[in-house]
Amino acid sequence: MKKHIYDKKNGLSYTLTGDYYLPDLLPPQEETPDYGKYGSLRLRYLKEYKRGMYISLLTQGKLVKHLNTVDKEASERMEYLIQLMKRQHGITEQLKAEDQMKWVGLMNNIKSAAEEIILKELVYI
Repeated sequence: MKKHIYDKKNGLSYTLTGDYYLPDLLPPQEETPDYGKYGSLRLRYLKEYKRGMYISLLTQGKLVKHLNTVDKEASERMEYLIQLMKRQHGITEQLKAEDQMKWVGLMNNIKSAAEEIILKELVYI
């Protein structure tokens, strides 16, 4: 038996699952998934709290594109915010050379603040 068949009468394709052919209800995804941390967080948020939006994106074949976009935008904004905050707080390579522990503490604070902004403005909306 063939794994996939196409019925010209109704325009549906079917996949063999066990002994039965089940219709392929979801359209093929337009992009390959290459999202990271923020895309995964967005996916989990959509599944748990925005179920209608999740199902809509999934059935239209736009879910992967949406997650890739959110992940890319969040990563780019994260880098931008970190650089901006470093300049505002006067964190330099000289400080890193002179007092590493202070530099690490300040950088951790900046990364935490930037990530909180990213999660609030891009991921959990």
